Amino acid sequence: MDSFEGTLDYLYNKLPMFQRIGPAAYKNSLENTQKLDILYRHPHRNFKTVHVAGTNGKGSVSHMIASVLQTAGYKTGLYTSPHLKDFRERIKVDGAMISREDVADWVEKFRKYNSQWKIEPSFFELTAAMAFDYFSQEDVDVAVIEVGLGGRLDSTNIITPEASIITNISYDHTALLGGTLEKIAAEKAGIIKKNIPVVIGQTQEETTPVFSARAQEMSAPLYFADSVFSAGYSMTGIDGKQIFNIRKGGELVYPELKIDLAGLYQQKNICPVLKACEILAEKGFLISKEQIYEGLSSVAEKTGLMGRWQILGHNPLIVCDTGHNEDGIKSVLEQVKQTPHKKLHFIYGAVNDKDISKILQMLPKDAQYYFTRARIPRALDEHLLSKEAESFGLKGKAFPSVSEAFEAAKAAAGANDFILVSGSTFVVAEVL
Repeated sequence: MDSFEGTLDYLYNKLPMFQRIGPAAYKNSLENTQKLDILYRHPHRNFKTVHVAGTNGKGSVSHMIASVLQTAGYKTGLYTSPHLKDFRERIKVDGAMISREDVADWVEKFRKYNSQWKIEPSFFELTAAMAFDYFSQEDVDVAVIEVGLGGRLDSTNIITPEASIITNISYDHTALLGGTLEKIAAEKAGIIKKNIPVVIGQTQEETTPVFSARAQEMSAPLYFADSVFSAGYSMTGIDGKQIFNIRKGGELVYPELKIDLAGLYQQKNICPVLKACEILAEKGFLISKEQIYEGLSSVAEKTGLMGRWQILGHNPLIVCDTGHNEDGIKSVLEQVKQTPHKKLHFIYGAVNDKDISKILQMLPKDAQYYFTRARIPRALDEHLLSKEAESFGLKGKAFPSVSEAFEAAKAAAGANDFILVSGSTFVVAEVL
């Protein structure tokens, strides 16, 4: 076992990790985060930041903003979660992942010092501290910081950003964040800071009063991106990139704006990104229109974003998407409907601490399902999943591993069929 493998073993198995054990890893205070911040001498104060929260879209929005900042010539840190293939995807500078050596050295030093410090951090608390320290060492100009879970008590919430962005609110992690959209919005609104502009991606009846009240309380300028910009979807170019015509107050301000992310739901994410770029420009960042065009047309290439309507093959069409809550799955299914295909083969897995009945209710009854489980302790048993799905009229077979489910789907699908891998980030990760 090399030192990097040993480090990962420590991070994944010795620290409470939400992805692995679920709500038990969630800390309802920032105490550890603040202790770590003091011990590492407040590294996040050495660079500017943009803070991104929300239920869906926050990963895409974070990567888009990072791509624009990189294109504008800023040395850009990017902190996101969860990772799909490699832990190091979480911490990047100008699209390059932190090195294995840097991860191993940092954790080794932490463990040495911690024999005196005696802090018991969660996986996420320690990873956030590592990211901030690494960005400081690397002397980045700016870092785009994605919230892990919620907002108010998230380990990233010690920063004072140039702008805060909350993409949208839907039902996810309700056991921790609350069972109503208002309660979830109140947790996410916890990232709104005194006098710092905040951009809300989607105007929603239940959440608007929550954001308005919090912004007023913090004297934070508040913008609803979908009332500032409208993204008329025009078409997909021959290069597979989506093309949008963006209007502001009825005037066409970004004609034929291309984006290299293929999910139709990016139409909702593009407006908060453009509003955030406007705010950054007002704060002295030099970002030209050309750089916005170039940055958005090469997001995946510049930042390494994966798992968002990612096309893995043709004849049959194979797409994976990390959409896993009601809103996310709904957007994915809308795009499936608009994509010509004969039969849908759906590889689906879930975690055991979420109520998936509302999602199962939404899934198409005419698809062939391959129920499976990812290699994590929280994965819902594939037979239980299959049984529950059956009660909603979904037909399929259970597979003990994602690879077996994937192979079975590929063997069964005809050239004009569609294989979709979705429902859990961890299932997508294993296919990738």
